[in-house]
Amino acid sequence: MSKARLVITAVELEGRSPAEVAASYGVSRSWVYELLARYRAEGDTALEPRSRRPRTNPRATPQPVVDLVLALRDQLDNDGLDAGAHTLAWHLREHHATTVSVSTIWRILHRAGRIDPQPHKRPRSSYQRFEAALPNETWQTDFTHVPLADGTDTEVLTFIDDHSRYVLTCTAQRAVTTPLVIAAVRQAVAAHGIPASVLSDNGLVFTARHRGGRNKFQNELERLHIAQKNSRPSHPQTCGKVERVQQTLKKWLAGRPPAATLADLQTLLDTWAEHYNTARPHRSLAGRTPDQAYRSRPKATPTHGNQGNHYRLRYDTVDKTGSVTLRHDSRLHHIGIGRAHAGTRILMLIQDLDIRVVDALTGELLRTLTLNPDRDYQPQKRKDTPDP
Repeated sequence: MSKARLVITAVELEGRSPAEVAASYGVSRSWVYELLARYRAEGDTALEPRSRRPRTNPRATPQPVVDLVLALRDQLDNDGLDAGAHTLAWHLREHHATTVSVSTIWRILHRAGRIDPQPHKRPRSSYQRFEAALPNETWQTDFTHVPLADGTDTEVLTFIDDHSRYVLTCTAQRAVTTPLVIAAVRQAVAAHGIPASVLSDNGLVFTARHRGGRNKFQNELERLHIAQKNSRPSHPQTCGKVERVQQTLKKWLAGRPPAATLADLQTLLDTWAEHYNTARPHRSLAGRTPDQAYRSRPKATPTHGNQGNHYRLRYDTVDKTGSVTLRHDSRLHHIGIGRAHAGTRILMLIQDLDIRVVDALTGELLRTLTLNPDRDYQPQKRKDTPDP
């Protein structure tokens, strides 16, 4: 029996005074009087345990902000755009001058029934994730099917940069053929430079190696000294980034009326690519857009055609003396960067003795030099400073 029921029984049935009952059970008289008043007004329900949750919470998210989160979620969903908690937080911060944590947004969506339950997926830790260290180090390509308004099937060919997810080209075709793939890669090269490698699946428009030969696309890559990489058969995860971009594209197209013609579809693709590259924050890019990530670092160049060069990347942190170390031919060298950059995480791009040092976070070029193998310390010189 609860203490509340004992108190009521002692006062109502035994006729004892509230003061005596309060002293007997070690409670305040005010609580006894309050309990009696509730009991006489509500009956036995007054004896049930009550929540101690405060009636008001001054730290609760204001209702206008909750309404804005839900309205923004609906707007992005209707437009076929990503509407996850991280994306909503970015839009609130960038477009509405409102800062709300991701966890708070998730709770708002959950309470409103806007979270779609998903089946258990393969854990992220089981995937072997890779990412190119520099823009143009690897391009990924693939094509997918998109129907027109009358049901006519078309194929959309996409090239993206592996490091930044930047959409290099996205073209609509009646059917993707090897000459069209060559035309697309030439278009991307003309606009963005020659990449070090291209990654694709084993479709016949990309490779004929499983037939013991070479196709024209492979010859084009060889002519440009671009290394070709292919995923394992029946292993689409290798080209997962371009596959994910195509999924995002199809969701965006689903939020709009189907294109009537191939030209109309191309107009939609151009609009989407512009938005995806410049206006859509990417969670894997620390909230940056693909365009920001693509332009933040120096671009890699082909090495496939010059096998005599030694090309490598090295991450390091500038020490308190303003220098970093690099081993060349089993000898350790110290490279001066400047005390102003002490503690900065840097990336060294090394091709034989030519070295570029960039800020690993911002992509700022801190120093260029040609290593002198005959001396330990490589001092800063006026000629080593990067061009403005």
